[in-house]
Amino acid sequence: MPEHGPWGGKGPWGKGPWGGRPPPWWPQDEAWPPRGPDGWGMVRRRFVRRFVMLVALFLVFVIVTSVLTFHGFGAPRRRFVPLWLVIPSLIGGIALFRAVRGFARPVGDVMEAADRVALGDYSVRVDERGPGEVRRLGRAFNQMTERLGSSEERRRSLLADVTHELRTPLAVVQANVEGLIDGVYPTDREHLVLILEETRMMSHLLDDLQTLSTAEAGALRLRLERVDAAELVEDAVEAFRVAAADAGVSLIHRIADGLPAVSVDRLRIAEVFTNLVSNALRHTPRGGSITVGASGDQRSIEFSVSDTGSGIPPEQLSTVFDRFAKAPGSRGVGLGLAIAKSLVVAHGGEIGVESASTSGTRVRFTVPGAP
Repeated sequence: MPEHGPWGGKGPWGKGPWGGRPPPWWPQDEAWPPRGPDGWGMVRRRFVRRFVMLVALFLVFVIVTSVLTFHGFGAPRRRFVPLWLVIPSLIGGIALFRAVRGFARPVGDVMEAADRVALGDYSVRVDERGPGEVRRLGRAFNQMTERLGSSEERRRSLLADVTHELRTPLAVVQANVEGLIDGVYPTDREHLVLILEETRMMSHLLDDLQTLSTAEAGALRLRLERVDAAELVEDAVEAFRVAAADAGVSLIHRIADGLPAVSVDRLRIAEVFTNLVSNALRHTPRGGSITVGASGDQRSIEFSVSDTGSGIPPEQLSTVFDRFAKAPGSRGVGLGLAIAKSLVVAHGGEIGVESASTSGTRVRFTVPGAP
């Protein structure tokens, strides 16, 4: 049995009082029945608008009838009222009708746009018109679709970047395993260590992505404790002392006198220093230097990592904290600075970078002082 509806024809429209013809309130220049996944949404919006208009007209009729009808002690009796009383009532009714109409149209626009967003179109925007509350609704809707569009764009970009970064180590692992199975490579320590290093690289990449996503979502749990600011700098320098010596780079620290304590997650701030110092070490040539410093007051402490490397081109300064942003030829994945920024922001601090081709790069970040 075919399914019938209220407007005639088969399918959801069925047989109805108009015998397959469109209802009287449907625009003559639009096809009936409407096609597409949001067909019923169009009918609903059209019906709601007409219904609101009818309610407004009914209210006008009630106001005018109430003015023209007087109730005494007996049965109600009708008589003419002064013109000065009728005209304001009519004006008020018309104003009410126009107000309801001005409210219904922008709300209908939002409903239609919401159906398009539900189908995956995040580029849709609505005109911010109507009363103040309705304009605020349109503004909030536009902001929501803008955020949804940005989130979808970042999701696609992240998926493409992760796929690109994982492809190389997976290809190395696959090639070496196939070579071992086919007997092309001997089952020796050299090839097994290479496979292990590539798997560690993939594991490290996934850990970094998890940390970054958790921090950006505001779900990162910080175990705050009172820590001496100078101690954080000294620990960061000591952790890279051997690596810097092997690379022929001088690693020094400069700590202002009388620094107060800070309230931070020691492990997370150590991770920030690790990302900044390791990044500086990769871009500082032999014979150069890296300086880790700290200064500030009771309100906030500023930490910095400066190097004498080649610097960052001016056109790349605005994107250094983006995911997978890295200089050509860099051996890193491009997540270090993005993670550092997320962790600093999670502590309520700020981070920035300064760079010049003649003086290297300086990355600084602040954290609030301990109460």
